[in-house]
Amino acid sequence: MIAGSAAATVTGVSAGTAHAAVPASPGVTYTNTIAEQRADPHIFKHTDGFYYFTATVPAYDRIVLRRATTIQGLTSAAETTIWTKHATGVMGGYIWAPEIHFIDGKWYIYFAAGDANNVWHIRPYVLECTDANPITGAWTEKGRIALPLDTFSLDATTFAVNGTRYLAWAQNDPAVGSGTNLYIAQMSSPWTITGTPVMISRPTAAWETAGGATVNEGPAVIQRGGKVFMTFSASATSDVYCMGMLTASASADLLSASSWAKTANPVFASFATTSQYGPGHNQFTVSEDGKSDILVYHDRSYKDISGSPLDDPNRRTRVQKIYWKADGTPDFGIPVADGLTPIRLSSYNFPDRFIRHWDYRAKIEANVSPLADSQFRVVTGLAGTGTVSLESANFPGYFLRHKNNEVWVEKNDGTSLFAGDASFTARAGLADSAGVSYESYNFPGRYIRHYNYLLYVQAVSTTTDRADATFYTQ
Repeated sequence: MIAGSAAATVTGVSAGTAHAAVPASPGVTYTNTIAEQRADPHIFKHTDGFYYFTATVPAYDRIVLRRATTIQGLTSAAETTIWTKHATGVMGGYIWAPEIHFIDGKWYIYFAAGDANNVWHIRPYVLECTDANPITGAWTEKGRIALPLDTFSLDATTFAVNGTRYLAWAQNDPAVGSGTNLYIAQMSSPWTITGTPVMISRPTAAWETAGGATVNEGPAVIQRGGKVFMTFSASATSDVYCMGMLTASASADLLSASSWAKTANPVFASFATTSQYGPGHNQFTVSEDGKSDILVYHDRSYKDISGSPLDDPNRRTRVQKIYWKADGTPDFGIPVADGLTPIRLSSYNFPDRFIRHWDYRAKIEANVSPLADSQFRVVTGLAGTGTVSLESANFPGYFLRHKNNEVWVEKNDGTSLFAGDASFTARAGLADSAGVSYESYNFPGRYIRHYNYLLYVQAVSTTTDRADATFYTQ
């Protein structure tokens, strides 16, 4: 799950200028929600050309699978129940957080299950399928993952680093305190750990203990640039639910707690402006072209929940692109609004700079923080007639518009003047047809371009003008 760098390379061209090659990680968009009432989602892209998707269902009574050749296709894909909880005994209680993995030529599903007579006796279990198609194939119960400590334990995930396979999971240790911590162990088979588990994270910060819950759970791993990033979810499963992250060097001893460093703050959290609450229990997949890393997670579209969050069925599966900072760490940004996911626009001749807003003025800048200041939804133009408008990701309803030839991000006031000023015709890039240039709808011949790093709408005539008016989607 290591996608190409989003940083474009620079090559020299005539007149001593420089320009960006087409980005290694070009823009990719999806329309959320991917699946309603599907929590703890896991999407796996297999070598057979299919994405396989499983998740927790509200009844907590079965494991479902669907597949499609695209991530978006999972929305309408048929869903098959491949396993149902036992009527009695173990694996007869709550069925939670299934994950599908392909290891050494076989399919495995990791999940947590309670007992029929004690639904809270949650432990990790594994299913195996040796058939090529896990939806039509036969599944065998490999049983419970035996852990030295026989306590509440869930959210098992598996990953390999430098040829060694590991299991990570969440578990309660009464000797440590209430709630769940994160653990890691080496594996000797896809359903067996070896050696002594190591606790690598204990919820101690306020953002890990909000809502009256002391929780680290739902570990998920993505690797890039010699680093192992383990995201996890924290706090109660309401609007305070959020994601943190642990980082280790791929060459370090991953079974040593000191190899892992935790973020001081959440890396992904509720964002009221986009109506996204309690994002978490994430996983990772890659885009259809393999060039972008994709965050898979669940959240709710409202903050207030009646009764227990566990009884609320409306956590839903969502996806959005991950970006990578200059220091090599992932930037998840904000949980974006429902509907089309946003893109970023990098400068053709300043490849490390992106269009962003700052105090509502549009400019190009490197190392944009917060990320969402440089994300825009390309929506149907407010003026219609084949145009597009660029809507701010973190200020929904605000659009790039020109006034006095300057480009600003402002709220749509519903007037025809605003609609015209905020509408553009997307053209093949004036300096590179692989890029894009935006021609003003109500001032034909004028394009969005940067000058002294600020954005304007101006006529273009020179080579420099055309370069300044060309952008790449990322």
